[in-house]
Amino acid sequence: MSRSTDPGHFFQTDASESTRARKAAKSGNTNGNPIVLQSKILDVIPDPFSPACIYIAESAGCARNVNVESRDSKTVFKGPTAPVTSVAIGGQGGATVFAGCWDKDIWSWDRETRTPGRKYKGHSDFVKAIIFARVDGKDLLISGGADSKIIVWDIATGDRLHTLRDKTDTMMALQDLVLDPEESTDSEIVLISSSSDPHIRRWRINLTSASQILEAAPVAPLQGQPTRDTILEHETSVYRLLFSGDDEDSDLWTASADGTAKCLSRARNWTTEETYEHGDYVRAIALTTDWVITAGRDENVKVWDRVTGKLWHVYEGHYEEVTGLVVLEGDKKVVSVSIDGTIRTWGLGKADLEKARKEREEELKGVVKEEKAKSKKSLLTAEEEAELAELMDSDED
Repeated sequence: MSRSTDPGHFFQTDASESTRARKAAKSGNTNGNPIVLQSKILDVIPDPFSPACIYIAESAGCARNVNVESRDSKTVFKGPTAPVTSVAIGGQGGATVFAGCWDKDIWSWDRETRTPGRKYKGHSDFVKAIIFARVDGKDLLISGGADSKIIVWDIATGDRLHTLRDKTDTMMALQDLVLDPEESTDSEIVLISSSSDPHIRRWRINLTSASQILEAAPVAPLQGQPTRDTILEHETSVYRLLFSGDDEDSDLWTASADGTAKCLSRARNWTTEETYEHGDYVRAIALTTDWVITAGRDENVKVWDRVTGKLWHVYEGHYEEVTGLVVLEGDKKVVSVSIDGTIRTWGLGKADLEKARKEREEELKGVVKEEKAKSKKSLLTAEEEAELAELMDSDED
């Protein structure tokens, strides 16, 4: 006997039915010129070899290269039968595509031929994040999993060089990994990790050793006062980490389930310099010289003035949670991806944003007028309107 998967065939609360109806109505919009795929998009990174392309990780069990200008999405890296959660480009000359997967493995393919390569096995739960690094001329892959482990791999041999966990063994599922561009050198890297707890941790890694960095106290400690073991500036899970640049003044930017994105100051020992109140789980953050862009569970892409910290504009179009952001074309556009299966592109030029703001203002004015018209019309019932019409007719007589 066949079984329906249509949610309309099952018991629905009023709230869930309302949400489903809203998303169904919103799904047909063309805001952001959507490229529509057939599965949820769980991660996105820029293509280092093309300013018009991105790599995405899909729940259908593949990685994909997409040209957002030509809208070509036919370059697909296949193999996994479980969702792909993360994607990275690395290896000699960036020749390899890597993908972290729910099947606990990291898959790889030749970037040009899409031929499957080595699989990296070692995690005991979902692989959540992967990044590429190079130390003393050796290509490394670093992965973080739902098993709370960070594993450093020798890409060429597949050997595990290091396995890292919090010294208190309290670290929860890894969410993101990023390299510190200032403190990393040719012979040693400093890795920053975030997880499903609010703690941000730092790690010092070279080819022969790896260890957790204990944080200095945010202010001069009193005698006998312990140092901080972690960076603790959020209330709950930290989903994304991002450095603001490659120079010595680069700060750490974060996106959290506590509804905020933050700038953590390097000069002030990673304490909060700026806070952006997005309002719901913040899954993604991106930066340009002028803007801070945040997105997440509320489906919106918010653009903030980086100088004043004020919200400049809200781009609406996605109808499910936004999972990633990438800035392209020299800070002129931001690309957003979502579990709604769409890739959308939004302008970041001043002219683009001004046009978008005016269009939104006109749209809101139209909604207000429509609501007022409905309100006036609904003051009388059909019977009352008929009675009023009859009275008016009698007055004319």
